[in-house]
Amino acid sequence: MKKTILACLLVAVWAVPARGADLVDAVQKKYESLSGFKTEFTQDLKNSASGEGEMRSGSITFKKPNLVRWETVKPEKELLLVGKEAVWDYFEDDREAFRYPVEEIINSKTMLKFLTGKANLREDFHVFEEPDAAEAGLVRFKLVPKEPEPGLVMAHVWVDPATQMIMRLSIQDFYANTNDLTLKNLKVEANLPDSLFSFTPPQGVAVHDNTGPDGRTLSK
Repeated sequence: MKKTILACLLVAVWAVPARGADLVDAVQKKYESLSGFKTEFTQDLKNSASGEGEMRSGSITFKKPNLVRWETVKPEKELLLVGKEAVWDYFEDDREAFRYPVEEIINSKTMLKFLTGKANLREDFHVFEEPDAAEAGLVRFKLVPKEPEPGLVMAHVWVDPATQMIMRLSIQDFYANTNDLTLKNLKVEANLPDSLFSFTPPQGVAVHDNTGPDGRTLSK
């Protein structure tokens, strides 16, 4: 089973009932105040119909307002880079790069919307705090969307109450496929250079441009 980063990143936003409200409010305030962060990740993708799975690992770097560098190193190298002017999805082994407009990606309901702090924590989900002895020190919340859609029918998040940061996120779609993302060695960073979020296709790489003449509208 092979999926690109763009294909498997899903949004995680939630509304807040009374239980767990203080911590969830603290999480939202934390992400609103962040200038940026760096973290390592592991990602477990499971296909319900086929029973196939895929494990991924790499690193994520974020700088406000919308800059993201999502770099997968295993099982194959893939770089998803959300820059100021364009989004690039680069496959080093295949020697291919795909270019997309920033607005099309950032405004879509993907995990990138969460990572960039664009998610609203109160409007879209009901939240229920659940015990989880397996994740010591973290608080788990079950997220039930008020308006479910095929890509997201249920999710869980694990929050570190000491830092008010989400350390794990698991999402289930309409077909019961799951996308489980775990973060580690997360560090808040205030002075990340913009150069981390720029990309020039190496010589000899095939470029597939999915933007229009203005660099913003998807080509038909």
